[in-house]
Amino acid sequence: MPNDCINYIDSGYFSKLIVHYLEEHPDLQPLYNRFPKIEHFKEQIAEKGTNYNAIHRAVLANELERQYASLEHSSLTASNIQLLKESNTFTITTGHQLNLFTGPLYFLYKIVSTINLCKQLKGTYPEYNFVPIYWMATEDHDFEEINHFHLNNKKISWKRESKGPVGRLSTEGLDEVLDLFSKEIGLGTSADYLIDLFKKSYLEHTNLADATRFLANSLFQKEGLVILDGDSKALKQLFIPFAKNELLHQTSFAKVNKTNELLKKYFVQVNPREINLFYIEDHLRERIIFENDLYKVNNTTISFSEHEILEELENHPEKFSPNVILRPLYQEILLPNLCYIGGGGELAYWLELKSNFEANSVCFPMLLLRNSVLLATEKQANKADQLELTWKDLFTNQQDLFNQKTKAYSEITIDFSEQKRVLQKQFEDLYTIALQTDKSFVGAVKAQEAKQIKGLEHLEKRLLKAEKRVHADQLERIILLQNELFPNQSLQERKANFSQYYVQFGPTLIEKLLLQLKALEQEFNIIVL
Repeated sequence: MPNDCINYIDSGYFSKLIVHYLEEHPDLQPLYNRFPKIEHFKEQIAEKGTNYNAIHRAVLANELERQYASLEHSSLTASNIQLLKESNTFTITTGHQLNLFTGPLYFLYKIVSTINLCKQLKGTYPEYNFVPIYWMATEDHDFEEINHFHLNNKKISWKRESKGPVGRLSTEGLDEVLDLFSKEIGLGTSADYLIDLFKKSYLEHTNLADATRFLANSLFQKEGLVILDGDSKALKQLFIPFAKNELLHQTSFAKVNKTNELLKKYFVQVNPREINLFYIEDHLRERIIFENDLYKVNNTTISFSEHEILEELENHPEKFSPNVILRPLYQEILLPNLCYIGGGGELAYWLELKSNFEANSVCFPMLLLRNSVLLATEKQANKADQLELTWKDLFTNQQDLFNQKTKAYSEITIDFSEQKRVLQKQFEDLYTIALQTDKSFVGAVKAQEAKQIKGLEHLEKRLLKAEKRVHADQLERIILLQNELFPNQSLQERKANFSQYYVQFGPTLIEKLLLQLKALEQEFNIIVL
């Protein structure tokens, strides 16, 4: 079987909205800046270079130096942090939650896409520098979404309570998760490396943000990846004017709601609040609401007058956290960013935001769908060859695949289309006769036609079912293979953890991803390990 690719659109795993975006559908063109093609980056560089506040460069670089001060990192990462001070340096950014031990496989694909696009841009525009950024979603509070990962179809969970921003969460209790992981991962050099990586990441760091930074740095520092935590007073000070505008004028609510009217025929990924800011402390992240002339922190007794909340913002900007609507704006005022790389769900909500960026006079980044990958072993690829399956076959809905292969294997033609055509021709003659007599006879002819067509369809299904029994062994092998590659009939990349493959293939896993993935190609990659 060739090591080929499936077009994103043909894979069947992307929404109508994302398919239309990839097709550059005219209805969606007002909702993005430039479509991510290599030749479009020249204009994006010019626009961002003019729009970006140069003062932010020094603040950003200094904060990154502080965040990396106690972390051993590569000379390339250190160099990239310094390059951010230069006016000809731009970033490509992806973001992700602080999923336990990276969570699903696509964590890797996001970062690899970001790194590879930087390399491609440097080759095309050598007069500029391009730095890959992983934005850690440290201020999220959806702990239930990140407190687990799947290894060999088993869910490994971190059981504890969390109410505040997850990046500040203590890593206490993760020694129990390490015990579970160690028992499941098996033996060998790669298994030992993974166990040690888990231990150093989570047991030798006191909070989840530091643990995740160490983990991502360990996997990608050789590629110069720069990891940024936006939960910082120094960085939040740059956001004060925008947070103030949100508190006083609620611009994003009006702008995003207007855009969402255009997206109703697809679906609306997120809806804005009147105020799209949270108030955060170590164990608190609650919405700010405006009620009875007071700014209140939801589900608490904390409240502010207008003067008091603006004073709080000036003195403690770190206590104001943007939600999903405003976080992209916060990211883009901090970074000299050209392009955001995300999954389909992320791009869906980014497409809601352009008008709000314009209202805030901030350059809207290009939006790129991250690489998607199906990992297969040579053994699985050989099985597919033996079963005469293409990769496209394996992406097919399981029941449809079952039916298609039954018909292909059968020596009998399991298609009664010709018989139906002959039957319908016979009834055409009967209709001619019926029209010459009582009209009620036409109804009787119609009823008989429907009955006989239905009878043929029933016989066709019976024949298909019978042939499935004849070829049961071969069909069972097909379903077993598809279930291995598509657990629970869903994408492997959305469930399986990287450790499941790293334990077998070691560093080759990431090396192959970096070598084979092409960030700007709209293809679902199949990589045989």
